[in-house]
Amino acid sequence: MAFKENLAALPEVQGKRLRLFDGQGREVAAIENAPGTAGSFRVYAHLASKHGVINADAAQEGLMLYAEHSEDARLHPGRHPNIDRLLELLQSGGCLEASLDL
Repeated sequence: MAFKENLAALPEVQGKRLRLFDGQGREVAAIENAPGTAGSFRVYAHLASKHGVINADAAQEGLMLYAEHSEDARLHPGRHPNIDRLLELLQSGGCLEASLDL
């Protein structure tokens, strides 16, 4: 399925932003629920809710949800930072905690 279809199948999420923290508790990213990033906000919120954290398993699911955009991110590093982050987690086996700002 395409990203648009995958996104439509995810539950709605209320909130302003999703903050991501590394293992030392440092904020490494914030994804706004705003035009241009609302899709990533929804994907990451779904992954955090389902998996409890954003780890390699969540990253693999996220890459499948991003569908055609995942391949574009692989071909053009830096173009899709929220997908790049999932690719990095998949390779490193790292883990990010997520916190939703309402």
